[in-house]
Amino acid sequence: MHINEILFWFLTALALFSAMMVVFSKNPVHSVLWLIMVFMAITGHYIIMNAQFLAIVNMIVYAGAIMVLFLFVIMFMNLNAESEPQKSKWMKFAAVLSGGSLMLILIAALKDNDGFISSMRGEGSIGLIKNLGKVLFTDYVVPFEISSILFLSAMVGAVVLGKKESSTIVS
Repeated sequence: MHINEILFWFLTALALFSAMMVVFSKNPVHSVLWLIMVFMAITGHYIIMNAQFLAIVNMIVYAGAIMVLFLFVIMFMNLNAESEPQKSKWMKFAAVLSGGSLMLILIAALKDNDGFISSMRGEGSIGLIKNLGKVLFTDYVVPFEISSILFLSAMVGAVVLGKKESSTIVS
């Protein structure tokens, strides 16, 4: 067994376990922390596939910014187990039934796919940051510059809208 395969299966088990803990955790803050663990495992999958840019973006945007936003909202709303409404047995049964159906569909789709792991060796260079930068600054330089001007104008607009008017005191 290749080291990438062992790492793939470890990260897969970690992601699945963490995802289950997101769902079954009673405390919403713990659910968010388990979701961060899921994103870390997915980042590991991106690294195995030699997609460093996606790994970095996943780590910074999702595991960083989005999870901080989730934690802020949960703590701001003061959610806890006592304030959460109780779910009926029928809702729990429907959730188990739909989750089991999804799992059966995934197993049926992947059972004949023998080359899935062997195709994830990470030997290609398509996901390298060097190649992405080369394409971005040669073939797509005009759209890149236009988007940078758009972002700059959005930042200036946000500052102008957020700035309070200075009130002058008339004596």
